[in-house]
Amino acid sequence: MLTNDLDPPAADRTHAVRTSDGLTLAVHEWSGPAAAGDRPVLLHHGFGASAHLEWPRSGLPQALLAAGRRVLAVDARGHGRSQAPHDPARYGEARMARDVVEVLDALGVPDADLVGYSMGAVVASLVAATGPARVHRLVLGGVGAGLVELGGVDTRVLPASRLAVALRTGDPGALTDPVVRGFRDFAASTGNDLLALAAQADAVHDRPIALDAVQAPTLVVAGDEDLLAARPEVLAAAVPGARLTLVRGDHGTALRDPRFAAGISGFLSR
Repeated sequence: MLTNDLDPPAADRTHAVRTSDGLTLAVHEWSGPAAAGDRPVLLHHGFGASAHLEWPRSGLPQALLAAGRRVLAVDARGHGRSQAPHDPARYGEARMARDVVEVLDALGVPDADLVGYSMGAVVASLVAATGPARVHRLVLGGVGAGLVELGGVDTRVLPASRLAVALRTGDPGALTDPVVRGFRDFAASTGNDLLALAAQADAVHDRPIALDAVQAPTLVVAGDEDLLAARPEVLAAAVPGARLTLVRGDHGTALRDPRFAAGISGFLSR
């Protein structure tokens, strides 16, 4: 899991975007003096995190700004500064994929380079598979064969039903699954609404994704010790023409490997 030992730099501005089902999402923007061009990079974080927790600590916004890119990062519904209802019917990666498209529409962005990590990679893959014209280049991080075989985050490693129970429990010390306990402890440390996160856990995507419909050049990035991104070569083979980059680390520490930000920035600059 990510740690909370650093204060990430604030975004230059935050947009409030109203979704078609009535929620307000926070979309953070970094756009330094070197940023240019009409096509931004949109970042979508993983479960239990937020834009400001996940991305600046990876160094990715900084690397993209240095490359002259405008960077947008959404707080997914239920996370960060976005609204957080407790009804599972308001969640799921398919709904979050619609949110991404609605964010692009609201900000007047016809297409973007899209980077997703873990839950965010599921969201990004759905956007690219169902609306290929909106995605110019695609990066899928923190996922592997589970995205192909289960249609989402690998619930063989992180059972969604157990995670939902853990997020709702008043006695986290009684949790025995170390992966579930780790995610629950991390979520509790972030200030996110645990009942909102439990609602997302109830609604995780578990249906086939038409990965063969992805048209954008794609990079798969996975940590070499990441149990949730096991066998990433299976995912790379399922997306036409996708490339695979391995970095060092588990599901949280992989983002801190300098090759994570450098590899993604280089790929998006091609």
